Amino acid sequence: MHHLRHSLLTLACLMTAPVGASDLPSFGDSSSGIVSLRQERELGHAYLSIIRGQTEQIPDPLLKDYLESNVYRLAESSEVQDRRFNFILLKSNQLNAFAAPGGIIGVNGGLFLYAQTEGEFSSVLAHELAHLSQRHFARGIEAQQQMQLPAMAGILAGIVAMAAGAGNAGMAAIASTQAAAMQESQRFSRQNEQEADRIGMQTLENSGYDPRSMPDMFGRLLSQYRYNSRPPEFLLSHPVTESRIADTRNRAEQYPAGGVKDTTRYQLMRARTQLVFEETPGLAAKRFQAMLNDNPKFDPARYGLAIAQIQAEQIKPAGENLKQLLAKAPNEIVYNLAQIELDMSAKRYGDVRSRLDTLLKTFPDNYPVLQAQVNLQVKQGQKVQAEETLDQLVKMRPYDPEIWYQVAEIRGQNGNIIGLHQARAEYFALVGDYRQAIEQLNYAKRRAASNFPLAARIDARQKQLIEEQEILQSMMR
Repeated sequence: MHHLRHSLLTLACLMTAPVGASDLPSFGDSSSGIVSLRQERELGHAYLSIIRGQTEQIPDPLLKDYLESNVYRLAESSEVQDRRFNFILLKSNQLNAFAAPGGIIGVNGGLFLYAQTEGEFSSVLAHELAHLSQRHFARGIEAQQQMQLPAMAGILAGIVAMAAGAGNAGMAAIASTQAAAMQESQRFSRQNEQEADRIGMQTLENSGYDPRSMPDMFGRLLSQYRYNSRPPEFLLSHPVTESRIADTRNRAEQYPAGGVKDTTRYQLMRARTQLVFEETPGLAAKRFQAMLNDNPKFDPARYGLAIAQIQAEQIKPAGENLKQLLAKAPNEIVYNLAQIELDMSAKRYGDVRSRLDTLLKTFPDNYPVLQAQVNLQVKQGQKVQAEETLDQLVKMRPYDPEIWYQVAEIRGQNGNIIGLHQARAEYFALVGDYRQAIEQLNYAKRRAASNFPLAARIDARQKQLIEEQEILQSMMR
């Protein structure tokens, strides 16, 4: 975490990239002349690569897929014009979410724990999308032009560091900026928050959710942390007051009733997240069993119990619980993937193959299903087929470092050494280590020297990465 602090502070305090006339976007807002959309995107991706390289993430395909699907659903009904998002799901049980310039969406696993319903979860993300659509980062600079880009980057560094769980590092980053500028930015931030509440609430309603979920979320958070000396980072960067809750509740009551408040799918994802942060599968099983004792019809608790039992290698009771769930919802992809996980543990590979074939017919491009197929192919020693499936996945998710890591591993096992170095280069670039990325392509070029077309492609990609590295370095001069 010390390295994260150093990286964020360095990037924040030294970034002074000039804005050229060619960078100016077509938007009519005056803030566009201060920070261009291209600069926002470069800055956001710089932060994302730093956080990826320095913090632990949740690699669960189901959770990642759910988060991304939820954001894209909201974005379709939002005012966000550029919907090229990149996501990071942080392994932190603290409540937080953030939107950084350039379409970066960051969520702590703790958001699943604290948001009791899908509507509450979505209200936080709709609020963050509103920050993006209204370009509050650029407008913050406009509000204090004397601040200029380095100081504003310092504030953003603090917010992102806190979101990543750096805590004190985030406060230090904020403190490193000018005190007067920070005071003004906080004042402007309250205006941003009100605007994000209003626009986010409209996004919720447009997406089919109950807008009342937003004041419900705010009210419970304020009540829960009213007397806490150290509230969660989300409340530090998004202050909640009685007046703000009253304002959002009054706005929400103006919308017609009938929007979605919760779904079973969201509760299943909450159960998966709870397992991520539980000390042992045994403790998780006891907690889910207690929930089932209170409400035997609460399927997410039965699902959580089944997953905990799989993790504890309790094959028979896990199978009995999944049998009940699949009898009620035989086409639920989450239950089917759980059954695949169980059958993999029991080495029933024929059953896994049969169930996967059925799922792939219905969900041919589904990330969690394709990942399950890779797992089976690797387990059965079908490394060539696993590489083919991973090539399909990486085309779908070219900015997912976890996929590139797997691609590198399987290419190495298959003797595809040039491909191994290419995949490693992509992985290192995505986690912000351009030196290693460029070096990996040097290795690949040397091995491809006799294949001119391939060597030329590798050389072209290396030049792209060098240019990206130079852009990042220019932001830090």
